[in-house]
Amino acid sequence: MWPTASSSTRYRTPEAAATGFATDYLHMVHPVIGQFQQGDARSGEISVQPSATGPVTTVLVRELGSDNSWWVLGAGSAAIALTDPTWNASITSPLTLKGTAMAYEGTVQTQVREDDNSKPLGEGYVTGGSTSMGPFSGSLAFTKATTKYGAVVLYTTSAENGAVMEASVIRVRFG
Repeated sequence: MWPTASSSTRYRTPEAAATGFATDYLHMVHPVIGQFQQGDARSGEISVQPSATGPVTTVLVRELGSDNSWWVLGAGSAAIALTDPTWNASITSPLTLKGTAMAYEGTVQTQVREDDNSKPLGEGYVTGGSTSMGPFSGSLAFTKATTKYGAVVLYTTSAENGAVMEASVIRVRFG
């Protein structure tokens, strides 16, 4: 998912991949990057927070390719659980989004992005719970992709300054 195969960006460490993803992909401002937690021999996860006491986005990383660079495969947050679509699902517009969330005023921002394009193909929001996890279901229309792969991004923002607080991101195929 990040960086994309056609870009020249490559990361030598899992922490660098998580930092690049948080700042360049999610647009977090000065994220706090946790320690790498090893999974198998070539993968693991790293916690990313908007501040030392902010909510955690868990970034999944894997060492790939002949150059052994680090890549982000997705991200998750305890406060945003996407159940539909699932990872690597084939999607078309309008996309149905289902899951549970807890966010300020229940609002979770949504985007569909294609690889190698920083501008979303479609944007919207869903409404989950505001003081506890609550279900959400919504529809997100998006323009036709020019790539085979992309991502569905769900995130919350700060009521104070609009900064990205946490995110759940899954890889999808355009069908």
